[in-house]
Amino acid sequence: MEGTLKCSANYVPLTPISFLERSAIVYRDRVSIVYGNVKFTWRETFERCVKLASALNHLGISRGDVVAALAPNIPAMYELHFAVPMAGAVLCTLNIRHDSAMVSALLKHSEAKVIFIDYQFLDNAKEALKILSKKNTRLPHLVLISDSYHSCPGTSEILEYESLLATGRPDFPVIRPNDEFDPISLNYTSGTTSSPKGVVYSHRGAYLNSLAAVLLNEMLSMPVYLWTVPMFHCNGWCLTWAVAAQGGTNVCLRSVTAKCIFDSISRHHVTHMGGAPTVLNMIINAPVSEKMSLPGKVSVMTGGAPPPSHVLFKMEELGFNVTHSYGLTETYGPGTVCTWKPEWNSLPPDERAKIKARQGLHHLGMEEIDIMDPVTMKSVPADAKTIGEVMFRGNTVMNGYLKDVKATKDAFKGGWLQSGDLGIKHPDGYIELKDRSKDIIISGGENISTIEVESVIFTHPAIFEAAVVGRPDDYWGETPCAFVKLKDGCNASEDEIIKYCRDRLPHYMAPRTVVFEDLPKTSTGKTQKYVLRQKARAMGSLSRKSKL
Repeated sequence: MEGTLKCSANYVPLTPISFLERSAIVYRDRVSIVYGNVKFTWRETFERCVKLASALNHLGISRGDVVAALAPNIPAMYELHFAVPMAGAVLCTLNIRHDSAMVSALLKHSEAKVIFIDYQFLDNAKEALKILSKKNTRLPHLVLISDSYHSCPGTSEILEYESLLATGRPDFPVIRPNDEFDPISLNYTSGTTSSPKGVVYSHRGAYLNSLAAVLLNEMLSMPVYLWTVPMFHCNGWCLTWAVAAQGGTNVCLRSVTAKCIFDSISRHHVTHMGGAPTVLNMIINAPVSEKMSLPGKVSVMTGGAPPPSHVLFKMEELGFNVTHSYGLTETYGPGTVCTWKPEWNSLPPDERAKIKARQGLHHLGMEEIDIMDPVTMKSVPADAKTIGEVMFRGNTVMNGYLKDVKATKDAFKGGWLQSGDLGIKHPDGYIELKDRSKDIIISGGENISTIEVESVIFTHPAIFEAAVVGRPDDYWGETPCAFVKLKDGCNASEDEIIKYCRDRLPHYMAPRTVVFEDLPKTSTGKTQKYVLRQKARAMGSLSRKSKL
């Protein structure tokens, strides 16, 4: 505009690195990390991250290089979320449940030059590197992370985390991004429906989604966050950076159990936590001996899979305030939030739980979300019944898939990120998922939402977990097949569960097969339905044409 000054000289790319830099001043002597008896302040965390960035630089890491990590929610994993981008590099956090073959494949695909390994997964990493060595692939430096409870000295071939950090310079000049769309992290999808793809996050997207996470979690300054969401999943839903923005305390957990959760809440006065519905299910079904009264209200963000209304209701009874969010690896984790309205407080508990189970609307960091016909790319009517595909667009959508131009183009067909999730739009604009497009069951020409069937099964008093997939049927095409896990000490028969569902659902939606077994999971608590679909297909068609 005429008469205005050009501000390009003042342009500074957005980056989550600035969150740590600020907290090191504002909250310098406040506790940043707690892990057992280990504690760090924000000033110490900043200094350690700068030195680690310097040490990485000395190892030969430069702008744009990939640094991998295979570790649970421990202090080193948190520090890597800042130290790696401070070295100008890209952090690639790997799923700790991957076997050596998958770790090897992802290291090769990402071209990681360094991998940080927690001692618990050292054997797995060594085997992965052995596989890599047979493929004439350059092997990454291996850095071993020990902890105060398990000391592991380095060797001539393996560096040790604290020893490496000690070699860094405290005055190392932080390498900031040249452009805020430069990559900050590489996250592989969890592979619930297909092989993992490398999702590239930018500094800008991470910055905006972190601030959005602060808002949708209603985090005031200095929150106490309990790490029950894996940091390797969407960078902990971007809360690794969000907690730093607010100068909070990160309570790290190596393993997540109901006892650890209640103990940590009581000991550290936790204000916020998160987790997939499986974590919530674990909390509400904890033995009485492990449950404790909460010292204060604990806000819980859940996502990763639609939470059954029954689970949300039980969490409220225990004193947790649950916020439902929804997103994908491709949207930096949470992309929507079911913002609660005070007028809903007067509704009966069951109705409140049903509303809270909706996915809501896009958060303030996301430009837009819609339910659209994937063929015409037109919005479906907000009538709470017309099904379409959930689509996103905005600054908190991935840059694309690493080394996969075709998959990136397919994902953004029509100018929107196509999620593959099917849903409806309510008259108030809130969206509600009905199923994955690959999970919908078509039986006798009728569409069956597996989420609706699972929600009913979950209300059975003996059911701990449930997942529904389609089983081939020569007459109907497909029929619902339920895989269930019972609560400890409870019994239920196949006929009992089928009758329970038929009493509460249209008969064609009720399962005709019930299988009792543990459900296969990803590390983030999502049920691997593709595994269950394979099992259902292997069963073949039901032998007779029964009435629905």
